[in-house]
Amino acid sequence: MSALTLARWQFAITTIFHFFFVPLTLGLSIFIALIETKYVRTGDESYKKAARFWGTILLINFVMGVVTGIVQEFQFGLNWSEYSRFMGDIFGAPLAIEALLAFYLESTFLGVWLFGWDRLSKKAHLAAAWLVALGSNISALWILIANSFMQHPVGYGLEGGRAVMRDFWALLANPNVWYQFPHVFTAGITTAGFVVMAFSAWHLLRQREAALFRRSFRWAAVYALIGAILVGVIGHLQGQFVLQHQPLKMAAAEALWETEKPAAFAIVAAIDEQAQQNPFAVRIPAMVSFLSYNNFTAEVKGIKELQAEAVQQYGPGHYIPPVALNFWSFRIMVGSGMLMALLALLAVVWRNQIERRAWLLKILIPAAVLPYLAGTFGWVLTETGRWPWIVYGLQKIEDAVSPNVTAGSIVFSLTVMGLLYAFLTAVAVRLALKHGTVSPEAAGLAAAARAK
Repeated sequence: MSALTLARWQFAITTIFHFFFVPLTLGLSIFIALIETKYVRTGDESYKKAARFWGTILLINFVMGVVTGIVQEFQFGLNWSEYSRFMGDIFGAPLAIEALLAFYLESTFLGVWLFGWDRLSKKAHLAAAWLVALGSNISALWILIANSFMQHPVGYGLEGGRAVMRDFWALLANPNVWYQFPHVFTAGITTAGFVVMAFSAWHLLRQREAALFRRSFRWAAVYALIGAILVGVIGHLQGQFVLQHQPLKMAAAEALWETEKPAAFAIVAAIDEQAQQNPFAVRIPAMVSFLSYNNFTAEVKGIKELQAEAVQQYGPGHYIPPVALNFWSFRIMVGSGMLMALLALLAVVWRNQIERRAWLLKILIPAAVLPYLAGTFGWVLTETGRWPWIVYGLQKIEDAVSPNVTAGSIVFSLTVMGLLYAFLTAVAVRLALKHGTVSPEAAGLAAAARAK
């Protein structure tokens, strides 16, 4: 493989491993703050016990997110130095603010929250919980502000072959941010809801601390349903926005080779990228037209026409993203989301008699994988769908790689980082499972021992 291909694989692998931990931190920090708010308002000690129990899983997840995230920024200088040279003036600002403001806020008050149970007043400790939740989600916001420029550049000028920031406020007001951040935010809520339901279901099936986990389950079911509905609605609106600004991404996600009026939605398809056709497809008539424009008779441009337009706008080149990858990534993301919405709805409907629905509890345990599938393949679509651009319309991927990096050096670092990340992820999952499947009394004693 070339150095470019290996650099892309390395960034993809390390990013996917890192993002395994991000959504749970975003959603679980808020869930814990809500539970602790209930404890402070009512004085009910069971809410305190629940907050401490779920807080340990948050801590494990947060630590692993930090460890896997540190490597991300090093790659910009090592493998993608031309990208850093081109984008540094813009990309550096939100990343610096994220580290200096949001990350320090989050990490500092997570320590205060962890060690402050018997040292702070109830309200002061609750404030620490909300500051952790605020810091986590502000951190995600700044990262997405940086990523959104790559998707939809605004507020910039070109000087000496570099993009320079002309309008910081335009960067913040980038419309892509205000679709992307709510989508990630609600995905975090959904992830946390399903993780809490999964562990609660495990305990309820074994009748362990039934009162505590019954209450956690009820809260998590509502939390997950809210998240699943909102992530779907926001994702739909985001898709319509992306259609206007990255039309080839959405055409690839539908494997729509020819312009159609109206355009049908392919549920499944056999895709021949060489011949630029789908030999087989099961389709719903007019559905892509409706999803794209809220109009069952609207015309939707196909890949071939959009490729011709891209050549006319940017010059000769191949501007079609990997169609099969984007097509199936989109369907895995949407399919997982729809299944989560259904399961969350059933959990809410039967939340007061959930222990009589052992079959649903058994399904909800492995269903904790669904938000990770949806999130992973959603990001695969987001990042690979704008191929061949690393900064849409401004810099191509092949122009962003470090000129002097060798394939051999990347093979070495890719192998080491791949193995290390796999090991760390296995450790994190094992620790979370170990904590999540023990009794709260045992978990509480361990947490109290750590806090001393």
